[in-house]
Amino acid sequence: MKKNTRLYSNTLEKWSEYFGSWFNDEENFRGARMESELYPYSALFEPIKINSLTVKNRIIMAPLGNINMADETGRPSAKMLAYFTERAKGGTGLITSGIVPVSHNIDPTVTEIGNFRTNYTGWRDLAESLHSFGTAFFIQLSPGMGRVGSPECLVKKYKLPVSASWNPNFYMPQVPCRPLSFLELNKIVKNTGQAAADAQAMRIDGVYLHGHEGYLLEQLSNTAYNRRLFGPYRDWQKFGIKLVKEIRKRCGKDYPIMYRIDLSLMLNATYGEKMNRISSLKKFRNERTIEMTLDYLKNLVAAGVDIIDVDLGCYDNYWLPHPPEAMPPACFIEVAALVKNFFRENKIKSNAGIEVPIAAVGKLGFPDIAERALQKGQCDMIMLGRPLLADPEWPNKVYAGKNREIIPCIGDQEACFHEFLEGGHPQCSVNPKTGFEDIYESLPPVTEKKKVAIVGAGPAGVMCACTAAERGHDVTIFDKNPAAGGIVIAGSVPKIKFEISNYLSYMNNRLLQTSKKQKLKVELNKTMTATSLKNGKYDTIVIATGGNAVKPEIPGIDNEQVFQTVDILMNPSKCAGKRDAVVIGGGSAGCEMAHFLSFELGIENVTVVEMLPEIMKHTFTANRGYMIHYLEKKGVKLLNCTGVKQIKTGSIILNQNISKRVPDPYITWKPVIPENIPNPFAKKIDIKNRETEIAADIVILAMGWKPDRSLYEECVRRQVAPEIYLTGDVYSTGKVFEATKGGFAIGRIYSQIILTHYSPIIRENPDL
Repeated sequence: MKKNTRLYSNTLEKWSEYFGSWFNDEENFRGARMESELYPYSALFEPIKINSLTVKNRIIMAPLGNINMADETGRPSAKMLAYFTERAKGGTGLITSGIVPVSHNIDPTVTEIGNFRTNYTGWRDLAESLHSFGTAFFIQLSPGMGRVGSPECLVKKYKLPVSASWNPNFYMPQVPCRPLSFLELNKIVKNTGQAAADAQAMRIDGVYLHGHEGYLLEQLSNTAYNRRLFGPYRDWQKFGIKLVKEIRKRCGKDYPIMYRIDLSLMLNATYGEKMNRISSLKKFRNERTIEMTLDYLKNLVAAGVDIIDVDLGCYDNYWLPHPPEAMPPACFIEVAALVKNFFRENKIKSNAGIEVPIAAVGKLGFPDIAERALQKGQCDMIMLGRPLLADPEWPNKVYAGKNREIIPCIGDQEACFHEFLEGGHPQCSVNPKTGFEDIYESLPPVTEKKKVAIVGAGPAGVMCACTAAERGHDVTIFDKNPAAGGIVIAGSVPKIKFEISNYLSYMNNRLLQTSKKQKLKVELNKTMTATSLKNGKYDTIVIATGGNAVKPEIPGIDNEQVFQTVDILMNPSKCAGKRDAVVIGGGSAGCEMAHFLSFELGIENVTVVEMLPEIMKHTFTANRGYMIHYLEKKGVKLLNCTGVKQIKTGSIILNQNISKRVPDPYITWKPVIPENIPNPFAKKIDIKNRETEIAADIVILAMGWKPDRSLYEECVRRQVAPEIYLTGDVYSTGKVFEATKGGFAIGRIYSQIILTHYSPIIRENPDL
């Protein structure tokens, strides 16, 4: 143990530092641009044994699903079957479900009714559907949410959330989570064994225990949360090992058991001295160490675990278990390699007498990187979540060497995670069919071929043009720029936006390939007017020209040192020689600009000014947390509850609320609560404004975009075509997610509706 302590000394701190600076070394991008240098990918497509099960390749689909894909009893619906079956068709070797709780009537934050036995037919149908394509299926069983469950159970069920010990709730730390009793925990153990036995009867190939990220199983098996003084479960390893033994007792020695774990919560490495002074973090200082985790893994295998996947982090540093776009490719490959080496050095084998496969997770959707990790023996399997939402055909395309045709994940997490946290269900920003596989089975061929013009080659325009051409229409897409991409062109400039750069390449390649196969003409460097469109005699016109940057009426807004974010991204030389930069707007665009200025352009003093109490308010928690955390470490000043009074030459005058109730803008250990969830603990912010002047030799506006409907409205007024549509930012400024959905919807349906002045997608979904 002493030897290991020295071996892993400062490992977590080094990883934390790397996650914030990796992009400074070009070598870290190797393989991350969808290269195919290692093709053919023999390691990725080699079979592997998991206990008695043989999986056809090394690709696992991570647990993403279930939300809004089951009936009121929790039984898989046709939507869930279509969703998972699409990934099986695409060549995935092993698919895992999302969370299936086994703690009904024990953990009050679990809201599903019924029990596993009532859902036999749906799960059996799902397993058999995946088996038809040679894909294995594991069901993920979870003891519950514990302190990371919704505190709404307190007012809706009049019950406290639960945990291993008295712990603060993640969403509202003022709400205590009570310790589960010995009898309640024993009941969860029995429920888990029964659910596993039911899964085995339903032809499900294995069970998957959800023991990472701070969920209830983690809370019982990590000393950060488990501070019990009495009873058998004061031993932090006891609960997890009992679960495994109960499954093994009920299912026999040959049934595969998978365990998901984090090597470390990494709370101390993330927050340092804040762990001693932040009330909602103090209790968690005594977190499980790397050495303790490795010992626990050894004992789990002895109890019956057959395969392990391992990552880092928890809800309180949410960007680690949900790595956003700014995290490095293969961010946790060293974590998997550390566990793999430990097992190899200690000759740890499963009860089946074979090596225990270690699955690597975390931004591995790059074929060369995944192949190299397997070839080097850093892991045994590759787990993909978001890449398989972006492109279910990822395995088949990789096997065929068609890397450039893979729809790349862009890491924004707006559709896959943020969408369901705000009340929707998992979807994908770059693939509008994800989550709707039961509806969009195939593109309907046209019944009436039309001559179509699409103006604007951003995400909405490209999606619309390719979809329409693939259906059989005669399509021309126009754009004033020399390449497709729209605002994505500027957005792909920062190094941390390498996945956006991949998407930009994909869009241009898709236009090229579609133009070769279908009747699609691409006209770049061409500005269209209502007159030129009318002269083209089109049957249908789609306006997808985007929006304009917001420019508020602030004294000094027209000074020569004031720029829009796009100006800086497209011409970073404008920042040459600048020392004091102020970014107006603390949303995602503003904070990413601050990151670009400080980390890449080396500007010494960077300040972000935001009127709202929260920085990056409507950004997904993981992406928001990463950005704020590393901006703070870099010394970027975040001024919330602050307005701009005047921009002067060399300085800017601010109107700042200095009330003590203004929230700390650097908080990342708890999320921003959605507006529709009442928070009785939220303190009203007093108004105590003070005028202050700070140096600013360059000012960047990041205040959003507004729709530009001028071309659309002129086309409608002049009746330049029988059918006219608008989509993307022309209708309502949004993200790639909204743009691709709108473009896809119009590309699918516009031959079916005659003469409309408003896009059908607007009528069907006013949120787009």
